Amino acid sequence: MKTRMSTARTIIAAAAIALLAACSSTVIRDGGSTPKHGVTTVVKRGDTLYRIATGNRIAVRDLAAWNGLSPPYTIYPGQRLKLYPGGAPVARTPSSRPPAGGAKPSTGAQRPSTPATPAPSAPPLKSGVAWRWPADGQLLSRFQAGEPTKQGIDISGSGGSPVRAAGDGTVVYSGSGLVGYGELIIIKHNDQWLSAYGHNRNRMVNEGAVVKAGQQIAEMGRTGASRDMLHFEIRYNGKPVDPLGYLPAR
Repeated sequence: MKTRMSTARTIIAAAAIALLAACSSTVIRDGGSTPKHGVTTVVKRGDTLYRIATGNRIAVRDLAAWNGLSPPYTIYPGQRLKLYPGGAPVARTPSSRPPAGGAKPSTGAQRPSTPATPAPSAPPLKSGVAWRWPADGQLLSRFQAGEPTKQGIDISGSGGSPVRAAGDGTVVYSGSGLVGYGELIIIKHNDQWLSAYGHNRNRMVNEGAVVKAGQQIAEMGRTGASRDMLHFEIRYNGKPVDPLGYLPAR
């Protein structure tokens, strides 16, 4: 009996050690990010920011910052993420030390060194997409940069009103797996541009479907919302932009 108990304890201990080893290989501690300059990855169905970050030995907060993502860090299938910060890596130089023998350092004027920061990029002006309004209702809410709940616009309407593709593209997501969006459709227009359509009552296209601008893709609803409306977003390289800067005036 003692031999069996000893064997069982040995097996349990070995399993615990293996588990700890596995965990230690995926945990990213502060300052442990390993940027991969020039490397990007495309989000696949089922991916999360945490999974992508840990799989590439990058801290989640760093990966989010490098791609301009804010809480709740929503990412989409087909979205391309950078695995490195903007700008070229900066070589670090050791701090200067006083010369040996107690000699005083030179009193000549020196310009203080400042860390190199990438210049802010101008918002994209050309998308290559002939955008059109995805619904006929009135504007309820506008885009607000940096506000997680206002990363697009809300358009009013009644349940069952048509929701149309805002441009030619391919459906890369059709489902209800993203919290806060209800029944959601995402269309990829090209390698940089996506559009998203949330709170639908009924989705009429499946993933992989090729759609044309103006084609009905859903019926307006209130899934994940307090009233019937369409939540519409346009994203450039995964980062939300103001749809009113791209939709035609009406």
